[in-house]
Amino acid sequence: MPLSTLADAPVFAHDGFTFRPLAVPSRGSSQLAIWSLEIAPAAASEIHSMDREEVFVVVAGQVSATVGGLEVRAGAGDAIIVPAGTLLQIRNACSENPATLTAATSVGMKATVGAATFPPPWAQ
Repeated sequence: MPLSTLADAPVFAHDGFTFRPLAVPSRGSSQLAIWSLEIAPAAASEIHSMDREEVFVVVAGQVSATVGGLEVRAGAGDAIIVPAGTLLQIRNACSENPATLTAATSVGMKATVGAATFPPPWAQ
């Protein structure tokens, strides 16, 4: 499948985060997992880690994150690079507008939140 449209992407929502898979195994990708991510105003993720490197490119808005204890702030065109196994919390830095990002990692990645490890459904 050479084209995967955002309009046809399934939607996964969780605590102010909306994930739309673009290039994942269920949509034809065999090596990369890429999804569109919208973060509601002032929303913050749970502290978690991934077993693969993950990169977030900010498309619109302002995002702040704690990556392995380091605070970063990113705007449109900036990338947040999260090494495998690193604790991450990502937040919309704006209380008025959503932030839009593109996330990229490799197929087969698993997330760990607290004691639970699982493959995120939007990455499958």
